[in-house]
Parts: sequence; structure tokens; C-alpha cells
Amino acid sequence: MIVNMSDNATEQQIEHIIQRIREAGFQPHVTRGTERTIVAAVGSGGRRHEIEALSVAPGVDNVVAIAQPFKLVSRQTRPDPSIVDVAGVKIGGPHVVIMAGPCSVESREQLLETAQGVKSAGATMLRGGAYKPRTSPYEFQGLGVEALKILAEARELTGLPVVTEVMSTEDVDLICEYADMLQVGARNMQNFALLRRLATIDKPILLKRGPSATVKEWLLAAEYLLAGGNNRVVLCERGIKTFETATRNTIDLAAVALAKELSHLPVIVDPSHGTGKPSLIGAVSRGAVAMGADGLIIEVHRCPERALSDGAQSLDIGQFERVVRSLTDPLRPLLVIGQLAKA
Repeated sequence: MIVNMSDNATEQQIEHIIQRIREAGFQPHVTRGTERTIVAAVGSGGRRHEIEALSVAPGVDNVVAIAQPFKLVSRQTRPDPSIVDVAGVKIGGPHVVIMAGPCSVESREQLLETAQGVKSAGATMLRGGAYKPRTSPYEFQGLGVEALKILAEARELTGLPVVTEVMSTEDVDLICEYADMLQVGARNMQNFALLRRLATIDKPILLKRGPSATVKEWLLAAEYLLAGGNNRVVLCERGIKTFETATRNTIDLAAVALAKELSHLPVIVDPSHGTGKPSLIGAVSRGAVAMGADGLIIEVHRCPERALSDGAQSLDIGQFERVVRSLTDPLRPLLVIGQLAKA
């Protein structure tokens, strides 16, 4: 249930509603907008009729039910879009954020060269895998702690905030020491133990959509994070499994628009995993911006043919630069559409 406070509600009246929600057996979550305050009553087992009766309390405009099973993620709870700050980079604002870097950190030389290259080309954040979930146990699994230290060094060198994947609850504290943002990979989208743990940390989370997850399941996974206390969440569409075999996954750009319609959370797109084809990354990136995506995460390697993971879908520095340039060319009609979608 959502209690919409009136425009002239006092702090005392808002506090009264918060207390009454607690007494009814629910958790209050307060959103203070530019025009009014919304107090959501979240949880199960509470006395719903007591929340409905708050419609006659002083300072209350109305009480409405939340239509979706995800409560805190819903735009009903927070009508204004959220902006997630990652070490000074704002995701969800007027500018498209571009995260770029290799699938895996392979060496100090490789990462530092790539980090400098993507920054020069226009990236605003650095991505790189320290721990890699691989389909085969015999494939490169990442350098672990050594990779985290190299990522931190690259951040000092370039000024780019770092996003890297976390696979286990046991690694959360360690990764928090080095990374600015923690990524939940597609395979872990419904790892609820991991989500509950990440809900307790003071770091923003990048939540990738699972390969077989519906938009509803994706947003419910995000709900675990917000319900646990971490509202600094960014959603990432990275393609889903379908009958199509010509691309690695099927990029679902309609889900980007739908997620932004249903939720206040920022949404970015991963055209690298979404297509698996470097030749398609530019077109999909432009399409994502046109659909209103708040950012992109792109795999870039200094020499893709030598990459230890995902080389076949990675761009080299020159290719990445051309993709970024195509997104910022004021003569491209698609960008005009993208700018309108972001307005």
C-alpha cells in the first residue's frame, strides 16, 4: 500500500503515518519528491485494513494499493527516476554512461593499456572481471585478488570508477575494498543469498537480467536489494535465450522501455553479451540509446584475438572509439530520438 501525503503535509503528520504503518505490522519506506511525500507500507502479514484507514488521517491525500508484486522498485512508490551515483558518475541523469573494458583482467599491462584507451575514446567507467563464472571449469577463471589490485591501480591512473562482478557472498567484503560498483552477473540474478548480502553494503549494484528471466522476475530480484536497504541499483539488459542462434543472445530492447515504465531504477544495456558479434554492437548501442537506456556496458580488449575470455565479442580500442563517436554525432537522427526519450 502507498500513502500519498498532501502537498502541505507537515513533518509531524508524516511521522505519525510512519508510526502507524509500523504499528500495523509493515515497514515504512519514505520517498520525498519535489512536490509531495509518499510513504509505502511494505511487507506481508500486516493488518492491511489499518493502512487503508489512514486515508482519513490528517495530511493524507489518499491510500492506494501497489499494483505490482515489486513494491519499492515500482514507479508507484517513486514516480521520479532514480539517479545512482558511482564515485561521481551519475547513472540515470541526462547523460548516457558508458562502461568499457575487458571481460577479464589478464595482466597489469593489458588492463592499464585498455583502461587508458577506453578513457581516451569516451568511456566514463571501467569494467573488468576479477572472478569469472565460466561454462566450463577448464576455462580461464580470472586472477582474483591480483585483478582487483590492478583494477584499483587503473582507477588511480585514469580516474574511471570501477565495476566488477561478485560471484559469492564470501567475496563481497574483499571486492568492496577495491571496486566502486559490484555487478551481479546473469547467472546470479536469482542467487537470493547473494542479493540479501549485497542489500547490506554501501556500494551501488549493477544487476544483470538472467538469460531466461522475465522482466517481472528481474525487477523482483532488484526488490531484494531495495527491501534489504540498498537502493543504489542499476538494471542491465544483456540479452535472453530464445530460439535464435545467429546471435549469442537475443537483445530485448523492449524490456528496456518496459523496465523504465514499471520502475524508477536506471537501466543500461550490454550489447556485447546481447549479440556476441562486434559488428552489431554499434547498431544495438544506438538502438539502446534511442529506447531511453541510461548507459551501455561494452567489452573492449587491446587485442581481442588474444583475449582469454569473450574475445570473439570484444571490440578493440579503435572500434570502440567509432561506436562512441556514432553515439555523439549530432547529425544522426537516432540520437535525436534518444535525446527525446531521455527528456
